[in-house]
Amino acid sequence: MAGYHQNLDQQQAPAFFARGPSPLARLAFFSALSLALMATDSRLQYLGSLREHLMVVLQPLQLIANAPSMLYESTNEYFSTHHRLLNENQLLRKQALIQAISLQKMKTLQLENTNLRELLQANQSLEEFSQLGEILHVGRDPFTKKIIVNRGSVHHVVEGAAVVDAKGVIGQVTRTYPASSEVTLITDKSLTIPIQIERNGLRAIAFGHGRDNTLDLPFLPANVDIKPGDKLITSGIDGIYPKGLAVATVTNIQTTPDSPFARIICVPTGGIENHKQVLLVSISQLESTNSAVSTNQTTENTGTSVTAAETVKAPPMKASGQHKKITNGAPVTAIDSSTPNKPNAQD
Repeated sequence: MAGYHQNLDQQQAPAFFARGPSPLARLAFFSALSLALMATDSRLQYLGSLREHLMVVLQPLQLIANAPSMLYESTNEYFSTHHRLLNENQLLRKQALIQAISLQKMKTLQLENTNLRELLQANQSLEEFSQLGEILHVGRDPFTKKIIVNRGSVHHVVEGAAVVDAKGVIGQVTRTYPASSEVTLITDKSLTIPIQIERNGLRAIAFGHGRDNTLDLPFLPANVDIKPGDKLITSGIDGIYPKGLAVATVTNIQTTPDSPFARIICVPTGGIENHKQVLLVSISQLESTNSAVSTNQTTENTGTSVTAAETVKAPPMKASGQHKKITNGAPVTAIDSSTPNKPNAQD
C-alpha cells in the first residue's frame, strides 16, 4: 500500500517543479551566445536581413509599448497648449477692445474736427460778434428743449444771443450765468423765430413743435406758395438772428377742407441733438462794435479836419485889409487871409 502511494506521487508531480540547469550556467550560456552573435554580426554582416524582418514584426509591439507615454505627452501638451491659447485669446480680446475704444475715440475726434472746420468756415462771416461754445449737458426739465453751454456773462454772453452751428440756427440764449448759459432750442414750444422762404422771400413766424424735433408754420393760408423742400432762413427783422442763416426745411404740407390754414411741418437744418460745439452770436455786440468803430472813425476824421485847419490857418495880421511889402524895390500887395480871394479886375 505504501509503495502504491509513492508511485502515485511520482506520477502526479508537476513538470515545472523539475530542476534544470543552474541560473549561473544559463547566464554563462546566453552571454556566450550574445557575444558570438555580436561578433558574427559585426564581422560577417549575416544578421542584417534578419534584423530588418524582426524590426517589421516588432514595430507594432514598439508602438503599443510607447502608446502610454505618447498618450501622456500628447495629453499634457494639449492641456498646456489649451491654457496658453486661452491666455493669448484673453490678451488679444483685451487688446482688440482697447483698439476698438481707440478707434471710436479717433472717429469721434475726426467728427469733432470736421465740425470745428465747418464752424470755422461759418465763423468767418460772424467772427466780429460770435464766439465758440461747447455743450455741457442737456437741461434737467424733460418737457423742454434746452441745453447748457460753457459760456456765460464773464465771456460777454447776453440773453437773446442766437446760437448756431455749422449747418444753421439751433436756438437762443434765454438765461445767463457767470460761467454758463441756458440755450432754448428752436424746437421748444416756447420759442419763435422770424423766417423767410429762400425761394420766394415769403416771411413767416416759425414755432417750435415741442413734442418732437420739428417746427410749424401756422396761420398761413392753404394756397400759400410753399412747397416741400423749401429752405427757411432767418429774416433778420427781429434784431436777434442775423439775416440769411439756415433754419429748417419744409418736409410736409397738410391741408383740410374745413380749415382755411395749412399745416406746414419743417425739420431743423442745424444739428439740434448731434453736435457738441456751437457759435454764440449777438447782434447787440455787433451794433456796439460798429458804433464804437463809427465813433472812432468820426473822432479821427474830426481830429484830422481840426489838424488840417490848424495847419492851413495863417498867422494873425496886425491890421485887416491890404498890406504892402517892398520886394526888390517894387511894391507888392499882400491880402489878409481872413478876406476871401477875389479875382483882379485888371487881370
